[in-house]
Amino acid sequence: QVQLVESGGGWVQPGGSLRLSCAASGYFDSLNAMSWYRQPPGKQRELVASITSGGHAHYEDSVKGRFTISRDNAKNTVYLQMNSLKSEDTAVYRCNADNSFGAYWGQGTPVTVSG
Repeated sequence: QVQLVESGGGWVQPGGSLRLSCAASGYFDSLNAMSWYRQPPGKQRELVASITSGGHAHYEDSVKGRFTISRDNAKNTVYLQMNSLKSEDTAVYRCNADNSFGAYWGQGTPVTVSG
């Protein structure tokens, strides 16, 4: 079983930055892709960015050039550096990871961008 715990959310003004972290713990051998999803108020959940165990990253179009996903495999942690934040980035951000035994979700961390 894998537990994911996110941190780093909060309130920021438009144009500001936040860095989210998601640490995986529990008994597991390895993790494959690690991803960040978000669910804006009143909208469906969407994939923001994902990264493979080898470091290949994929981004949703609206965050390209502003967000950077990275991971530290030794620490089983994935990060999301968010720059030039906009009001439309306001959402609950959740971490996801998968391995051969299944897919796992964190509880989520809220991000509010307002001025």
